[in-house]
Amino acid sequence: MSVEIDLKGLGVIVTASSRGIGFNVARELLKRNARVVISSRSEENLKKALDELSPLGEVYAVKTNLCDQRDLENLVKESWELLGGVGALVWNAGNVRCEPCLLHEAGYDDWVEAAKLHAVAPGYLTTLLVQTWLEGKRKGVLVYLNSVSIKEPMPPLVLADVTRAGLVQLAKSVSRTYGKHGIRAYSVLLGSFDTPGARENLKAVAESRGEIFEETWEREVLGRTPLHRTGGWDELGSLVAFLLSDEAEYMLGSTVVIDGAMTRGINL
Repeated sequence: MSVEIDLKGLGVIVTASSRGIGFNVARELLKRNARVVISSRSEENLKKALDELSPLGEVYAVKTNLCDQRDLENLVKESWELLGGVGALVWNAGNVRCEPCLLHEAGYDDWVEAAKLHAVAPGYLTTLLVQTWLEGKRKGVLVYLNSVSIKEPMPPLVLADVTRAGLVQLAKSVSRTYGKHGIRAYSVLLGSFDTPGARENLKAVAESRGEIFEETWEREVLGRTPLHRTGGWDELGSLVAFLLSDEAEYMLGSTVVIDGAMTRGINL
C-alpha cells in the first residue's frame, strides 16, 4: 500500500501487546495516529512496552489476563474511559502454555486453556464491544490476528490451530449480522514473523528433534516462502491500518492472508 493510512485518533485496543506481534502492531498503529490501549498479564512487560511506545503517541496500558472474564470486562471498561470511546479491537493472543506440543501430549486442561484463549476470549470481547457500539449507535471495527496454520496445520500447534480457526467464522458472522450498523470484522492469517514467541517455540521443536536451532529456523521459517524472509512490521501495520480505515468497508467479513506465499493451496 503506497499511501500510508492516517487513523486520525481512532481509539484501538490491542490485546497481548507487551511484546511480539501485538506490541509491533500497536507501535505501527501509533505511527499512523491511532490512540492505543495495550494489554498483557505481565505487569513488568506492560511497563516496559508502555515506556517504549509512549514517545510515539497516546498510549495506555491495562493489565489483562485474557482467560479471566472480569479482566476482559475491565479491559473494555477502562479502555473506554481512557480513550473516551473505543472504535476498534485488534485481537492478538500468545501461546497456550503446553505448546509446542503434539496432540497425544495435550491434556484436558490444555484444551480448556486453548478454548478460553482462542475462542472464548475473543468471542466475549466481541460481544462486549458490539453491545456497547449498538447501544451508543456507534461504528466499530474488529481485526482478529490469526495464523495461516489454520489452513495448513502445524502439528506442534494443534491446540491453537483447532481453536482459533473459529475466528474466521466469527468475523464473517459479525459482519453479516451487524454490518448494516457500521460494525465490521476481519480475520488476518499471518505467516512467519520474527518474534520472541516464534523463536521460543521453534527452539523447543528443534530440541525435541535433536536439531540445531539455526538450521530449523532456516528450513521451517525462511525456507517456506520464496522471499526467504519473515514478514515486516511495516507491512503488517499497513494492512491492519487499512482494515481499520473506511477504505476497507466493502471487504467486511473477509479473511486476509499475509504470509509471503507460504501456503501452497488457494483453499477457496
